[in-house]
Amino acid sequence: MKFTLSDFDYDLPENLIAQSPAHPRDHARLLVYDRKDGSVTDDYFYNLDTYLPKNTRLVVNNSKVEKCRLLFDDGKKELFVTSVRNNNTIEALVRPGKKFKLGKEVELTETVSAKVTHIAEDGLRTLILSCDLDSPKLTPYKYTPFPPYIEQDESLADEYQTVYAKDLGSKAAPTAGLHFTDVLLEKLDETGVKKSEVTLHVGLGTFAPVKTENLEDHDMHSEWYQLGQQTCDELNSSNHITAVGTTSVRVLETAADDSRHFKPESKETDIFITPGYQFKATDALITNFHLPKSTLLMLVSAFMGFDEMKRLYEHAIKEKYRFYSFGDAMLIL
Repeated sequence: MKFTLSDFDYDLPENLIAQSPAHPRDHARLLVYDRKDGSVTDDYFYNLDTYLPKNTRLVVNNSKVEKCRLLFDDGKKELFVTSVRNNNTIEALVRPGKKFKLGKEVELTETVSAKVTHIAEDGLRTLILSCDLDSPKLTPYKYTPFPPYIEQDESLADEYQTVYAKDLGSKAAPTAGLHFTDVLLEKLDETGVKKSEVTLHVGLGTFAPVKTENLEDHDMHSEWYQLGQQTCDELNSSNHITAVGTTSVRVLETAADDSRHFKPESKETDIFITPGYQFKATDALITNFHLPKSTLLMLVSAFMGFDEMKRLYEHAIKEKYRFYSFGDAMLIL
């Protein structure tokens, strides 16, 4: 069956969009779905060890979220830094666009300005800052890039990082990993479930809306990832792999060859996983509940089956699970 963008739409009551995480983190709810028999279990994330196969290898994305959102003039001006060319040359989404015209030097603070040197077709600006991006002058204006459906609340900044985050570079959190605590990871390790780390710096492409009804016409942006020798050795000796989040899936499915073998690499991936895709390396998936019409929802649908995805999302809405970045989790076995 050929799917279109409209197939991945659904209605979500606004009160189910989580504005803050569960406390403690592992007290988020957990929907467990077994693909073998179609069974559904409602539980809590701290009981994850009850459901994971004891021989599985847990693959997490250790990317750390950058404070790449710069707000000036009480939020009336915004730079969302998407990439850094050098110390003072950046690419950014800007607001309001009409103030950032080509060739114009825009005053951001009394001591900092930005000159627009290029405007791409998608509106992305190339800017030369009057100071380095890491200058103390800009520190008070840097904010955590929460998604637009979460109110900006810098007191939640630490909550928007996984407990194993290491490598700075993401524009959004790999949110499935937000549910883990050090205590839960230790508990899993004691039961035989070992953790392996990959790095994928989450870019805006993961969350960019799909605008084409024909999914084949969607241009998936690429994201940089890295797979180290130790992780490859661990994966190559594993009989079962549980991916934590869609970002980990993107690394696994890009890096694995047809015989499920991994080798160290550092490159970009633009893999776009939709129903019909044959998974090479992912045996189980821990994920959150995703936005309608998103590439993330399409990946989950590919992993569990389109009809089952629709059924499970209806169940989650009926049972009032919390959705999106700070929301609850699903384990697909």
